Formats: sequence, structure tokens, C-alpha cells
Amino acid sequence: MEDLARKLTGCDHAMVSTHIKRSPAQAARHRDLAPIRLVHSDFAGGHANLIRRRFQEAIDDPAVTVPTRHALKADAVKNARRIVVLQFWRNLGPPKMDLPLALCDTRTVRPGDARPFVVTDYAGAGGQFEALVVVAPAEPGRHHWYAFPNMTVDETIAFRTYDTDIVRVGGTFFTPHTAFHDPEVPIGEPARSSIELRATCLFE
Repeated sequence: MEDLARKLTGCDHAMVSTHIKRSPAQAARHRDLAPIRLVHSDFAGGHANLIRRRFQEAIDDPAVTVPTRHALKADAVKNARRIVVLQFWRNLGPPKMDLPLALCDTRTVRPGDARPFVVTDYAGAGGQFEALVVVAPAEPGRHHWYAFPNMTVDETIAFRTYDTDIVRVGGTFFTPHTAFHDPEVPIGEPARSSIELRATCLFE
């Protein structure tokens, strides 16, 4: 996935640290691991500061091992001229599921359509960060939505959730997304089973 992130963005470094699976079994472990039916994007405008702080904390803490495969120096994130976060989503189950992913065309979304909110201890992992909830526009139909209801396990969706270049100019840097109920599939027949991860892309 890091190789794919570099290919899609042209970045100098791409870092993937973890992943999230969503399924009934995962949701039983923690409610945050159920499909999210809130229209949202994962990070607010100040996310670059959090990325830089966490990377520095990892470097400063002798108990934390920074992945050596990146061969990054301590100031790689601090001095990056641009930071982009790509999110990848894959289906792990049958092609037709009860709660597939829908994505909104960012070109139809205005920055003011989003409101920041604080997420604390997501899925029991600790920590705190700001995400965005996206509200329906006053003009009916302005947001254009897309879904891929027949995805196979060999396909991947990639979408941008953060870009410091767009943040700087006050543009829409996020991609609203949500789970929605496919009316052709009764809940649980089959239930969604998916995996997602994020790549932090650095430009020197």
C-alpha cells in the first residue's frame, strides 16, 4: 500500500502504521469498529501538527521503534513541504454487502460544509484528534455521491482525507464518506466485512 500511495501521489515517502477491520465480529469488540453511518472525514485542518508531534514523540521515546523500512531522519516530517493522507478501502467479503461505502465528490463540497469535532479514545486506542462531520448543503443535490456496491476482494478504493497544500489555500482538502444501507441487501445478509488503512505521504 505504501508503494501504491507513492505511485498515486508522487510523494517521496509513504508511511502506513496500522489498519482497521470492520465486521460484526470487530463491532462486538468495540462499537467504533462497526461501519460508520455518519457523513464525515477523518481529519480537521490542523492534522499536520498532530502528525509532526506524534512522529517526534516516537523518535524521542526509546521504547518506540520507528519503522526502519522508511529510512527517515528525525526531521523528515517536521521539514516536509507537503503532507497528504490517502485512505484505502477494500472489501473482504461477498461483492454485494448490507452497508457499503459511499464517497462524495470533493469538487461539489465547500469547506464550510464541514464542522470539526473531537474524537477521544477511538476504538479503545487512546489519544485524541479532531475529525469533521459534513452537513447536507442548503442547495438540494449539490453534493454528488458515488458508491461501488459490487466491489470484489481484488479492488481498492483510494481517496484523499488530508492535504496541507489545499489547507493553506482554504480549499476542500477532505473527502466526505459514510456507510449506507443498500436497500437491495437485508442487514446482515451478508454483513459488511472490510479493511481500511491510511498512508501518510511526505513531500520533501
